[in-house]
Amino acid sequence: MKQVSNLFRLMRMAMILSRYRVDELFKGVIWLYPFRIMAWFNPWRYASARKLSRGKRLRFALEALGPIYVKFGQVLSTRQDLFPKDIADELAKLQDQVSPFSSKKAKAIIEKNLGKSIPELFEDFEDTPLASASIAQVHAAKLLTGESVAIKVLRPNVKEQIYKDLQLLQTIAKLAEKVLPNGRRLKAKDIVEEFETTLKGELDLKREAANASTLRRNQKDSHHVYIPEVYWDYCASEVLVLERISGVSIDDIAALKHQGSNLEQLAENVIDMSFDQIFHYNFFHADLHPGNIFVNKNEKEQVILVDFGIVGTLTEFDRRYIAENLLAFFNRDYHRVAQLHIECGWVDSDVKVSEFESAIRSASEPFFDKPLKDISIAQVMLNLIRIARQFSINIQPQLILLQKTFLNLEGLTRMLCPELDLWNTAKPYLERWLSEQVGVRSLFKKLKSNLPYWIEKMPEMPDLVYDALNQIKQDKIIIKERIVISRRSRFFSSMTGLGVGLLVASSLSFAYVHQLPGWITLGVGLGCVGLSFLNLVFSR
Repeated sequence: MKQVSNLFRLMRMAMILSRYRVDELFKGVIWLYPFRIMAWFNPWRYASARKLSRGKRLRFALEALGPIYVKFGQVLSTRQDLFPKDIADELAKLQDQVSPFSSKKAKAIIEKNLGKSIPELFEDFEDTPLASASIAQVHAAKLLTGESVAIKVLRPNVKEQIYKDLQLLQTIAKLAEKVLPNGRRLKAKDIVEEFETTLKGELDLKREAANASTLRRNQKDSHHVYIPEVYWDYCASEVLVLERISGVSIDDIAALKHQGSNLEQLAENVIDMSFDQIFHYNFFHADLHPGNIFVNKNEKEQVILVDFGIVGTLTEFDRRYIAENLLAFFNRDYHRVAQLHIECGWVDSDVKVSEFESAIRSASEPFFDKPLKDISIAQVMLNLIRIARQFSINIQPQLILLQKTFLNLEGLTRMLCPELDLWNTAKPYLERWLSEQVGVRSLFKKLKSNLPYWIEKMPEMPDLVYDALNQIKQDKIIIKERIVISRRSRFFSSMTGLGVGLLVASSLSFAYVHQLPGWITLGVGLGCVGLSFLNLVFSR
């Protein structure tokens, strides 16, 4: 049944893409030719959509396909340097201008989750949403206690739709691993599972509330970042209530300039914020598209974050190797970059370091000594993907959110200050962070963090030491006994072997000289066999 359902969903996707004539946007892509031929037989192809601009057709197609594809469009919208302006401007509308659902449905979801009517919960509730995205929409309201809040409400039936799309992606991933060359190295199934985990986090607004609370606690002392307060008494799995913030959207450059914001300083603050969340707190906002970032009107370079459904964490191992890789990359130490990839298992150990180093150098060197406006990290990554195919680099699913965050970060900083040197801005932070992870300073930090645990276990130390020494004593006794037994066994075996040899020799010679009957010789032989058997039993 699942295969049949996936087949129908694929057919539906083809109908939608054909209806909005999306194939015309990719005329040069050879593998789309069969789809374009099929599209001619789709009656929807000749509908009114042909009158829309190509950007609107792409946006409407992604909206019709569902939340997962809207998310994909949001990622593309952050890279306005990769698309014509008309397409980029339409994709940007996917960040917070997806078609809303009715306020009547929104109120019903709120009342169902919180167990009270709207008048019992809020003094005022605005029917027109502030923003509408792929998974939820936001309404303004005022609590009975007077605080202005923003209410995020999950879209009706969005969970069922996303789970169906995820099933389709899982099927495609399994097929890719079987059909594509080196398909297993792509770890397509792992990537889909990682994506599924991320989306499930977005579908539980109580989890998002916890994410917001954690980020707020981490950034409480920062003057460059502000996280809205969570009102926990009004939160449920499909409803999230946060402090309502006021600010200018970070992509409204004209408004930022009008209010006097220093765009270069703002870009540097965004970079510092991201690297601080990734490397210092190991808990980072992983959906940094412009629709989720505002600038405080009073603190003109202070960033305000919203929408905390997608967050990322890394293992200590990954953070350390990523920092070292980036720093080596900034220092153009391509040999170190190649070594690190092999050491952390991202590349097979049988790869020649010199060849890998040379390939990385050829892909990276042309992009240095240039301002951000002349550098495309996306282009660098595409070159590195080609190298990945050449050297069979093992894809790391756990790093996908981090890669997405870096791409978003580049898009934001490019938009704010194209002249900014991303390398020189990020490099000092990485050097400082790495210096804190190694050496005496790091040792004292780890000692300090482990001290409470050691103090807690200290009363148990005498008993643990006694048990350990007693165990060693018992082990020594057992070892001594085994040594004695082994020595006795070897002695008895040697004597037995000597005796058997003498007995056999003497019996044979005696029998031969005195012409004794054969039964006497046989008896002597059986006696030797018996002695050998006793030796075998004893030695065991």
